Amino acid sequence: MVNAMRNKFLTVLTILGLSFFSVSCGEGNIVIPGVQGPNVSLLEDNIIVSMVLEDVTMMVGATYKVPKYDKSFVGLNPNLEGPGTVLTFTVSLDDIFSGDVQELDPKTLPGGRMIPGVASGALPAVAFTIKDKLKNTAFYVGPKVFGIWVPLPKFELYGFAWTKGFKAGNKHVGNISLFGKDENGENSGFFIALSVSKSSQIKKLKRQSRKF
Repeated sequence: MVNAMRNKFLTVLTILGLSFFSVSCGEGNIVIPGVQGPNVSLLEDNIIVSMVLEDVTMMVGATYKVPKYDKSFVGLNPNLEGPGTVLTFTVSLDDIFSGDVQELDPKTLPGGRMIPGVASGALPAVAFTIKDKLKNTAFYVGPKVFGIWVPLPKFELYGFAWTKGFKAGNKHVGNISLFGKDENGENSGFFIALSVSKSSQIKKLKRQSRKF
């Protein structure tokens, strides 16, 4: 079962690599204030989600292990190409499909807001803090969805929420959601989610792409 899920997810990522894989640059996708990206790629058995946080400044880089994810890491490094900091999530597929991770307690998004596109509004998750600048960063793993929450403490709009799908070719394969601060003036950020429930459509699209 784990291997089957893993293969489905690899199929999704492969076709994403062929036709999308830069959420912020695709036509009609959300432009996130203060963020260049995110960009998503697959390197061997790892999902790499990277972005530049323009409002975060660091002079020294660091790598942090993700709690409960034995082979996954988060990196923060000074941006060599301009202002800001490069934030990189390296997420092992072994961790995503680990039984231990699947059995984590379900969580909503930080601040109690429901996860868009998920009927229950919650998924098994682990939340952690990267220094004080990125409080409540979180990974979510469900039977059909994998997602990352990235806090944006300097995004000042209140009560704002926007979710938009992104596509591989003409197939919807996930969502990206942007949230302003809640009623307590906290928990602004964005949530990027990949669906693994579209595997049959993705496989068909992958076969078609080989004809070109």
